[in-house]
Amino acid sequence: MKTEMLMLATLALAPIAVYAHDGEHQGMMSGMMHGKSEGAHAQDVGHADGIGKPGNPNKVSRAIQVVMSDDMRFTPASIGVKRGETIRFVVRNAGSIKHEMVIGTMAELKQHAALMRRFPRMEHSDPNMITLAPGKSGELIWQFTRAGSFDFACLQPGHFEAGMVGAVSVK
Repeated sequence: MKTEMLMLATLALAPIAVYAHDGEHQGMMSGMMHGKSEGAHAQDVGHADGIGKPGNPNKVSRAIQVVMSDDMRFTPASIGVKRGETIRFVVRNAGSIKHEMVIGTMAELKQHAALMRRFPRMEHSDPNMITLAPGKSGELIWQFTRAGSFDFACLQPGHFEAGMVGAVSVK
């Protein structure tokens, strides 16, 4: 009888656990980024004030082509921009699996990668990231408002750990 009651209680509480999981994700990510991108993500998670802000598509300084591949690399892996520039990243997934490009600080990217490992089906949408299915292309428009060194990475489970990272130097 106790076992049956425990099983029924577990089934009844399962939807609450899923809801709590989403709340945990949002709370942990509240300091990171927020908004909407053209990628496959569907959940907002904060704001990336420290690395810049979503760019105005009508004020793009230049476009930079970025290719993501199944060898867990970005091409180019190092990008230089000027402070204040609005960049249109034209991102292409040349691989046969889903990849994403997320701009942030290394600390933010590491935290988010760890969360993605724990919750691999997590979906989110932020202006500093784009997620693309195999063979697809999209755009990410970002204005870099302060000088410094920033990073970008694919945070699909295992990709970050495999070295799918890049650097942005803002002068």
